[in-house]
Amino acid sequence: MGYTPQAYHKKVKQHFVKEVQESHILQEVHTIRKEQPKCGGRKLLMMLQPYFVAHKIVIGRDKFFDLLLRNKLLVRNKRRSIRTTNSNHHFRRFPDLAKSFTPLKAHELWVCDITYIPLKNRFAYLFLITDAYSRKIVGFHVSDDMKVSSAVVALKKALLQKPDATIVLHHSDRGIQYCSHEYVALLQQHHAMISMTQSGDPLENAMAERVNGILKTELISSSYENIEKASISITRAITIYNYKRLHSSINFQIPNDVHHQKGPQIKRWKNYYYSPKTKPPTSGGNTSG
Repeated sequence: MGYTPQAYHKKVKQHFVKEVQESHILQEVHTIRKEQPKCGGRKLLMMLQPYFVAHKIVIGRDKFFDLLLRNKLLVRNKRRSIRTTNSNHHFRRFPDLAKSFTPLKAHELWVCDITYIPLKNRFAYLFLITDAYSRKIVGFHVSDDMKVSSAVVALKKALLQKPDATIVLHHSDRGIQYCSHEYVALLQQHHAMISMTQSGDPLENAMAERVNGILKTELISSSYENIEKASISITRAITIYNYKRLHSSINFQIPNDVHHQKGPQIKRWKNYYYSPKTKPPTSGGNTSG
């Protein structure tokens, strides 16, 4: 057939080595996915670099994604459809102070939001407070309801971590929980500055929305039997998020590591802008988180 025996056996050996390497890579992917079930391909590739170096495996991004695709390991994001913000109330609405503020250390800016958690026959709600500098979740609470008291529980957990001398800028939407007298009084008691979105546009609280999205698409199950199991699972998911998950908005570092740093953080993603006359991009990978 025009091939020498040496060339034939070399080709067979290369094919065998490739199959073995791919099998080992898939095993590592499954190991990571046990803790981070919907970890994206880009972060998987970053997390596997030490393993590749240790085992002298050379694989590029495209081949890695092809491997995931062939084994049905690529993930798709799902859109949220449950509304968790009620801005129809008589409480005071504060101005947006966060839009032009860039934190340079932890506990300078917190962003807050509420997301729903599907249970067997109803919904529970997850109250989140995230440090904007490190992307670390500093306060959270899983609740049966959306009452002010549930938001206060998450806030108290965050306040326990804040140094007494630090003045934090607290940014949220204009939901009734964050505008309520009890919640605002607790912030003022700890000398926090209060900032709120000025419309219903989620981009005004994009970082909090992004953290919600990461938890919902990567770490939290699609449904739970009851709130007790949901609370246990979500606590574990947030621990993984804070102490193990790489974050592209902080140069693919782990939030807890960045929480102890100071100074500007390098981002490894970029926003895509287009003018009103230009058609927006219709394809491409996820550019955040």
